[in-house]
Amino acid sequence: MPRRPFLFTVGLAIVWGVAAPATAQIYSYRDASGMLVLSDSAPADPSLPVRTFAAVNTAERLRVTRPVSGAYRELFDELIVKYAEAQGLRVDLVRAVVQVESGYNPRALSVKGAMGLMQLMPDTARLLDVKRPFDPEENIRGGARYLRLLLDRFDGNEELALAAYNAGPEAVGRYGNRIPPYRETRDYVRKVRNRTPVGGGAPAKPKLVIYKWVELVEGRPVTRYSDSPPATGAYERVGESRQ
Repeated sequence: MPRRPFLFTVGLAIVWGVAAPATAQIYSYRDASGMLVLSDSAPADPSLPVRTFAAVNTAERLRVTRPVSGAYRELFDELIVKYAEAQGLRVDLVRAVVQVESGYNPRALSVKGAMGLMQLMPDTARLLDVKRPFDPEENIRGGARYLRLLLDRFDGNEELALAAYNAGPEAVGRYGNRIPPYRETRDYVRKVRNRTPVGGGAPAKPKLVIYKWVELVEGRPVTRYSDSPPATGAYERVGESRQ
């Protein structure tokens, strides 16, 4: 029986991008979940066994579009729910954006430089105060916030917000607040729509959710309440407004 190609053996689906010379050493290792990682950066955990490969000047850039395991979806779903609710977004909409943007791969990097689960561009990440765009929680927090800003800009129109997420809000504005006639952008909106119904008008106003948690202040427990959950730690929902 002929051997299967290496990339299919490890279960990665790869899309070739624009050719660009590689200048960095390539590191190969398996992360804590067992996923095979190929990167130009060494892993943060020095205990992981790593193999290195010399740079190849004729190598092409690539983007991993799907994770090895379906468990990635469950791994990040709690974060998606947390920040979707914090921003008054439909959870299924954020799930669909993550799927289409990165295939739930937290290390995804596009040929244009978009990073992480929700594929934040460097300027967008800075605007949203996302300092570690490959950190799943920071990335989802920033991506959900950006999607909320776009929905507010386009009066709750999910189609236009998605088009702006892909092509930029200025591009949507240039075409009279319509989806730009770019194939990539129209395919992007279609792919998200295939995963969840996408509204073209203003949806109902999101409910106001109140969160409660306890934090230590000078060694003493202090109870906090807010309409946004804490960035870290345990919390509970104690109430929500009626629509």
